[in-house]
Amino acid sequence: MNVKEQLLKYARMTENALGKYIPSADCPQKSVIDAARYSLSAGGKRLRPALVMEFCRVCGGKPETALPVACAIEMMHTFSLIHDDLPCMDNDDLRRGKPSCHKAFGEATALLAGDALAIMPFEVIAKAGLDKTISAEDALKISALLAELAGFEGMIGGQTLDLEYENKQPPLSAIVDMYNMKTCALLEFCCKAGCIAAGADESKQDAAGKFGRSIGLAFQITDDILDITADEKTLGKPIGSDKENGKYTYVSAVGIDKAREHVKQLTAEAKEFLNEFSDTEFLNGLAGMLAERSN
Repeated sequence: MNVKEQLLKYARMTENALGKYIPSADCPQKSVIDAARYSLSAGGKRLRPALVMEFCRVCGGKPETALPVACAIEMMHTFSLIHDDLPCMDNDDLRRGKPSCHKAFGEATALLAGDALAIMPFEVIAKAGLDKTISAEDALKISALLAELAGFEGMIGGQTLDLEYENKQPPLSAIVDMYNMKTCALLEFCCKAGCIAAGADESKQDAAGKFGRSIGLAFQITDDILDITADEKTLGKPIGSDKENGKYTYVSAVGIDKAREHVKQLTAEAKEFLNEFSDTEFLNGLAGMLAERSN
């Protein structure tokens, strides 16, 4: 299987659906809608939607069944990127090779666009339950899981710790805990939510979640490495920003060589969790591709 081609197929499905959820509009609040569409359409791998749809597929469902959930998590992820880039957070001017949302639309509009994209996922998931794309019970489970893993114990909590640790040298265990919340939690959601949408049992949900956690930690450590080794054009965002923002990362603590070795270990662990499923060629290939990425 060509992993990049399948990932691109899932990305196209996601982008087509996202365009329908947030169509262009000529109304008084047009600026905030345009800002949300701008950030949602900025490209990227669409990794999170792909994980949702693929885990639905390997659990016996159709990828299209999980498409609303895939769009919901891309909205939530985009909200986090808009807010991460704001001057009060990381103060980044570029995102995926384009001006960040606040540079293109102004800080207040970007803030509101992020707010809207944090709320919309629950509307999208609820409507999928109401129109029976997924069962109402599964819609509730997925919504509760998203709120948990995006909230104080997940992405938001992790971002808070990220800010707390600026200009400090927390222990390695604290860095890993922060990464598990900030990055890994939403990837756990993607994998589990795909299973739930397909009606999979608890053992499959658990294995999928552990896969998401492992590739999430590998992904974040690789991000730390690329912040040092990549060039801005390839990466699509400023390099060296961790050091500039006073962030003590996993690489700061253990060095590039040990960090790369841990990425390999985490990727191998992730692939072990896939033994709970069949037909996992794409997921195995995706885990390897993420570990070796250059952007």
